[in-house]
Amino acid sequence: MTADAQRRRAFWQILLFAAGLVVLTAISAGSVYLVNKAREDSKWVVHTLEVENQLNALLLEVRRAESGARGYLLTQEPNFKADHDKAVAAIVPAVDRITRLIGDNPAQRESVEKLSAAIETRLGQFAQEMDFVRQGQIDKASALVREAAAANTTSLISSAAGAMIQEEERLFRLRSANADHSQTIAASMTGIGSGLVVLLALISIWLVRHSVQARDDAESRLRDANLNLEATVDERTADLREANDEIQRFAYIVSHDLRSPLVNIMGFTSELEELGKDIFRRIGGLTGLPAGTAALDVAEIPLDEPDKQLSADFSEALGFIKSSIARMDRLISAILNLTREGRREFQPEKIDTREFVETIVSTLAHQSAEAQAEIHIEPLPAIISDRLALEQIFSNLIDNAIKYLKNGVPGEIRIRGRTKLGYAIFEISDNGRGIDSKDHQRIFDLFRRAGTQDKPGQGIGLAHVRALVRRLGGTMSVSSELNAGSTFTITLPIAWNASNRKSAK
Repeated sequence: MTADAQRRRAFWQILLFAAGLVVLTAISAGSVYLVNKAREDSKWVVHTLEVENQLNALLLEVRRAESGARGYLLTQEPNFKADHDKAVAAIVPAVDRITRLIGDNPAQRESVEKLSAAIETRLGQFAQEMDFVRQGQIDKASALVREAAAANTTSLISSAAGAMIQEEERLFRLRSANADHSQTIAASMTGIGSGLVVLLALISIWLVRHSVQARDDAESRLRDANLNLEATVDERTADLREANDEIQRFAYIVSHDLRSPLVNIMGFTSELEELGKDIFRRIGGLTGLPAGTAALDVAEIPLDEPDKQLSADFSEALGFIKSSIARMDRLISAILNLTREGRREFQPEKIDTREFVETIVSTLAHQSAEAQAEIHIEPLPAIISDRLALEQIFSNLIDNAIKYLKNGVPGEIRIRGRTKLGYAIFEISDNGRGIDSKDHQRIFDLFRRAGTQDKPGQGIGLAHVRALVRRLGGTMSVSSELNAGSTFTITLPIAWNASNRKSAK
């Protein structure tokens, strides 16, 4: 999958997530609103029914009061009187409840005022009727009943209550319709929201399955690529090992074969030196050299000035030839040692690195004393590695640190170490002359040296050290500036596995 496709897929996934969040938020907010609205509408429906029930209960109590009054008027029995009094006592609280319930409706407030006035009038009539009956004035009580009937007070009460009931029925129909509408909208929103959620879920499932399929395809391609890569790496590694072996064999053969002509050159140079001595002795004899002077050295033979200059030039030329031969011999020996070391099998063992380095430092005590250098060894991690290879690595680096200190400046060399992610990291730092940044890689090349060439060496040491470090599965680097000292960093596995590198050359 390309980077653009991954970005597009990520964009659509984010967009889908945002859409789902918006839908869920809208459904939640709408559901809360509609539930509250439906609850409010239902509350008003219940309110309307409660008002109707209270009006019907009021009319029932008025009728009970009428019936109780007439029965008591006709029979003067106490039961009718008690029933009448109970009904009258319930009428006023019922009117008060109705007044509170319809307080939000101006039209109903007007109707309840009419109803209250009619009830108040009728209750006054009931009181007078009961007083006449108690006083035994039945005729006056009957006349008052006929007067109340003629005044239609009860009919006014029924009419006002009926008008209020009709208004509440109208409100009931309206509020029921509103409640039904709210419930319908809520159900619709729930259905639409559920559908959107299901749709988003299906799209998400499709995207997830598509992503999983793409991931599986990518993993399959990666596995194939890894298999091919491993095969390629194995093939290249085998080729590299074979080439490396061939190079080492070639270097060994070349360096070994170079010794034969070099030995001949050294022999003929010695013969040439003796021949030169004989020649200049003969020249001295021709100029009157006394007898018995055959054992004299060339420098002791009395010669004319031109012959003396010729003898000096001859000796100087031989000196150059000898020094070149000696240098060539050292280089060939170094190459032979390098090729032999490259073929040596490593033998890993557990090494107390601090004790190991202290031993190396003790062997270099004479050099460090001459250079006025102090070597500080900090705690070092123990590792499992090849002892001889480590000895060559640390010996070379510490020797170089001592060799390239500043003249006249007390040297300070510090060796420290730490561990990180299964590797031991060693640092050898000094306050010496330093290395120019452009030579940081040059110093690791074979026969290449940097800076002022005032110290003996063939330019092989650091190349050999880096080769050993690589064979041990590690890395090597340098951090340095001119006149600011140097720090060589060696990273090696804490537990070197011989099986991983035994074939490395």
